[in-house]
Amino acid sequence: MMNITASYTDLYQLTMAQVYFKTKPKGRAVFDYYFRNNPFKGGYAIFAGLEDVLNILETIQFSASDITYLEQHGFEKEFLDYLENFQFTGSIFSCKEGDVVFPNRPILQVEANIIEAQIIETFLLNLLNFQTLIATKAGRIRYSAQDEILLDMGLRRAHATGGYYASRAAYIGGFNSTSNVIAAKDYNIPSSGTMAHSFIQSYGDELKAFRDFAKIRPINCVFLVDTYNTLKSGLPNAIIVAKEMESSGKKLLGVRLDSGDLAYLSKKVRKILDDADLSYVKIIASNQLDEYVIKSLKEQGAPIDIYGVGTNLVTGKPDASLGGVYKLSEYNGEPRIKLSENIEKTSLPSKKQVFRMIDENGMFYGADAIVLYDEEVVTEMIHAYDPTKSLNLTSFLHEPLLEKVMENGKKVSPPRSVQDIAEYTKTRLAQLPEEYKRFQNPHKYKIGLSHKLKQERDILMQKYMF
Repeated sequence: MMNITASYTDLYQLTMAQVYFKTKPKGRAVFDYYFRNNPFKGGYAIFAGLEDVLNILETIQFSASDITYLEQHGFEKEFLDYLENFQFTGSIFSCKEGDVVFPNRPILQVEANIIEAQIIETFLLNLLNFQTLIATKAGRIRYSAQDEILLDMGLRRAHATGGYYASRAAYIGGFNSTSNVIAAKDYNIPSSGTMAHSFIQSYGDELKAFRDFAKIRPINCVFLVDTYNTLKSGLPNAIIVAKEMESSGKKLLGVRLDSGDLAYLSKKVRKILDDADLSYVKIIASNQLDEYVIKSLKEQGAPIDIYGVGTNLVTGKPDASLGGVYKLSEYNGEPRIKLSENIEKTSLPSKKQVFRMIDENGMFYGADAIVLYDEEVVTEMIHAYDPTKSLNLTSFLHEPLLEKVMENGKKVSPPRSVQDIAEYTKTRLAQLPEEYKRFQNPHKYKIGLSHKLKQERDILMQKYMF
């Protein structure tokens, strides 16, 4: 995990914190993290990044160089003395990482003194927004690829060091391995890789390049066959070396296609390999793949075994960001609200819980109810913005989603590996009905409020409206 200090924040968090420090008690605050729209015009998102956030919060502090820098930029000594001893001592309530989540309902709540809660906002949004975006993109790609192997190979196209966290999130969303060595090492993700065109070009002799590669790296050996001509050069040379490997007790893992008509070429390559008694050699495809291209390849019957996905995965194309927000909902035990002319941007007050409705088959019914934290029984939820719409909840199992994961700045549950989180994601996606997974016009998941929460929101709206 990367080294992040408490200066990984926006300046205004610190200027506000200094004002809090000098003018008022460090009151207890509750902030909600949520997003307003599903990414990629889809029907869901996959929550990712929580374990990283918790690990960082346990040790986050301002370094000596951070304090020196802030002193040079006009922050007062008394406040800097406070920052020298800064640590996060609050609590966090959250959905499980890897869960399927939906817009306009709390995914995570921070409960801490106002200064601590404010200072951690930026890095929390940075990590959760990005990893949730990439995990969701990965989940969509997995949905298209079905049971085929998915390789993340996007580090070189990622937004600088964002590629590190992208590889983690991609694995949570359903990828099998990554080409990213440091992420593979740090998160115990399987690592995979093939070769570059430059390797073959450096030889000037494609056959010799393949022979040397197979001699030095015979395990999981893959040949890139499109440097010159896939069917007339690359594949015939790959077959020659594959047969030579067989004679020495080794097997070629696969051949990789990185250009051209992947559906057409993969069919031709598969037939030629099978005719050469090399049916075990896998076909790997890459080149600007995404969920739509892979879906099309599958529909065309392309016999591709492994998909290598890069740019479109790690940049979250076309969305590039998730609009997650962090809103104050309670201060010193009193509810707080942020109003907007657009009611969908009006925040929800108070500390809350979220119940997911589970039907008699163990599937998500398609409704999450947002309730006040101390509500244990909710028989009906009301549409957040249209009071004429409601849903009776008495026939469903109510699954509480927000659980305490940190108290007094320390994690209260055992660490979860990315493997555990990825398996949980797979389980939760299996509970999500198909109509929410489709790419075109997915069904909209219902989000509603309890009567008590709606009443509290309405009272505050009336209080602050002009």
